[in-house]
Amino acid sequence: MPIPWRDDARARLRNTPFDVVVIGGGINGAGIARDAALRGLRVALLERDDFASGTSSRSSRLVHGGVRYLEHGYLHLVFESSRERRTLLRIAPHLVRPLAFTWPVYRGARIPKWKLSAGLWLYDVLALFRNVARHRSLGVFDVLGREPLLAREGLLGGASYFDAATDDARLTLANVVDAAGAGAAVLNHADVTSLLFESGGACGAAGRDRLTGDRFEVRAGVVVNATGPWTDSISRIENPSTPPAVLGTKGVHVAVMAERVGNRSAITLLSPADGRVMFVLPAGPCTIIGTTDTSTTETPDQVRATRADVRYLLESANAFFPSAHLAPEDVVTAWAGIRPLIASGNTSDPAGASREHQVRVGPRGVIAVSGGKLTTFRAMAEEVVDVVERRLGRRPSGCVTSRRPLPEIANEFACTIADVQVRRTKVAFETRDHGMSTAPAVAEQLARAFGWSAADSVHALGEYRDEIARLFTIDD
Repeated sequence: MPIPWRDDARARLRNTPFDVVVIGGGINGAGIARDAALRGLRVALLERDDFASGTSSRSSRLVHGGVRYLEHGYLHLVFESSRERRTLLRIAPHLVRPLAFTWPVYRGARIPKWKLSAGLWLYDVLALFRNVARHRSLGVFDVLGREPLLAREGLLGGASYFDAATDDARLTLANVVDAAGAGAAVLNHADVTSLLFESGGACGAAGRDRLTGDRFEVRAGVVVNATGPWTDSISRIENPSTPPAVLGTKGVHVAVMAERVGNRSAITLLSPADGRVMFVLPAGPCTIIGTTDTSTTETPDQVRATRADVRYLLESANAFFPSAHLAPEDVVTAWAGIRPLIASGNTSDPAGASREHQVRVGPRGVIAVSGGKLTTFRAMAEEVVDVVERRLGRRPSGCVTSRRPLPEIANEFACTIADVQVRRTKVAFETRDHGMSTAPAVAEQLARAFGWSAADSVHALGEYRDEIARLFTIDD
């Protein structure tokens, strides 16, 4: 199945000496590739599956300042996140939009109204009073005026504040598109099988195109490991005794049809089951309820929602929307992602683990980045590329990603039905059959674009059926 742009990318990978090869095409790797390419570096970006196919397409779809991090004392992270939220609202208004939140407070809540008010004042301060709007304290009738279907018993009032929503996968893709436009060679469905070493240092990577089986080697002055939950696997190719750098925590979301809940805006809640912060979020025809936060050793290849996860989320939502009566059969889609947090500090409480990031250089020169979150990807990429330039013997040049608008997306490098229906659109997330009814039409379009035979199309449909089963099956 020849795809011209992939053939061109593989040829460049084989024949071009690069300054940096970035392994991992999630939001972090895409942001690093974009920043490096815009600084004039020769960049290669490799992703084993599709761009954004891991955690970067399975988030809460929020660009947020991290109000819940305040109670853990992560003031620097909230300040950085608030700054990056402003930046993304400015450079990507087609992908990041303001989102109003209501936070109701009930009698006996873990966070009483006075503490919430103090926290939101601090939130405004750390945003330098430059959020979309300042928070407002709300009385009981104000809360019910905004969200009339909320439970009334024990309601004491609440507050409103702003964060932002995004399409996580498309935000990632916009970074890939801009990186490619600035000269980066980008290739998805390209599995890195080993690293290349010369004179004791890393000098590239060897890989295989998973769509064609073709093998290739990429030579580069610097290797960056931005593989999220797979960070430790790549680091152990460099040094088998490397200690764990990543703490994986599992986040599960469910989507139900919006009319089943009836929320008008985004809502921040404290789960009655364990008191953790969760969200009820508008998402087109659906409402998203999430998320869980539990330790896991699974990878994004394996991780799925369980019946217990779904029950926890539905029961938490029902406690605040008593007329919803949500049951498992109301779930349109359930999905899980892995947060690749830094493996340090208190790991007994995943919710309290730091969301900050860490950049380290391995014994053979591989730059590995771990931790972080969707909101702060751009700042993290800037820090990584500064390190890349120093490793290349250059003084860090000016980063332009905070000023340059992200593109409105043209060729998005889709190769499979899942690329289209899971990541370029949200069809798989918003339909009960996860897009199987529309998959033949997508296969027909891809066959026309790529010259697929009838047998190729049948094979692609079978692969899509397997992919949605892997992503959306709810385990016992």
